[in-house]
Amino acid sequence: MSGVGALDLVGLFTGAGQRVYGESVTQLAHSLQCAALAHRDHADDEVVVAALLHDVGHLVDCPEDRPERHHGSGGAALVRAFVPPRVAWLIEHHVIAKRYLCTIDARYVAQLSPASQRSYAAQGARLALEEQLAMETRPWFADAVRLRRWDDAAKTPGAACPPLIEYAPLLERYFGPQPWTPGPGIDRKA
Repeated sequence: MSGVGALDLVGLFTGAGQRVYGESVTQLAHSLQCAALAHRDHADDEVVVAALLHDVGHLVDCPEDRPERHHGSGGAALVRAFVPPRVAWLIEHHVIAKRYLCTIDARYVAQLSPASQRSYAAQGARLALEEQLAMETRPWFADAVRLRRWDDAAKTPGAACPPLIEYAPLLERYFGPQPWTPGPGIDRKA
């Protein structure tokens, strides 16, 4: 962990994380499902943390998504002082990875949930060719695409996955001690 103070992620998840956000699951359930998918696919710790926190920008006062400012950039700004650069980059670029996948595969757009289709349009829709090529040359590009695919799959009501406390060692490594408030999704399965 860096020399900055702790960030209360558990508080964010027990508060704003309990909201349903346009999908059929809460923000917390979506985050836990995404992290579980990353873990299932043998992602390393940095990618698992990015998967868990990819939508943290939705948990803070973040304006509507726009091409120049979206929940990915807001979330990355929130955690950047605490995590390795790769984690913040993945949180920011999971939004751009959706735009990338929509640009290269028209079928991908059609399979997005209605909420993801709306946010795709608000976030700028298709990438220009130079944006697409720039994305493909980034060192963590493949991780961003994997994160995006887990994001798409992590919207199942009632899906069984580990509670947030299972990620305590990872979260506290980067963000300091957390106030582990008991509750569904926090210390037991939702």
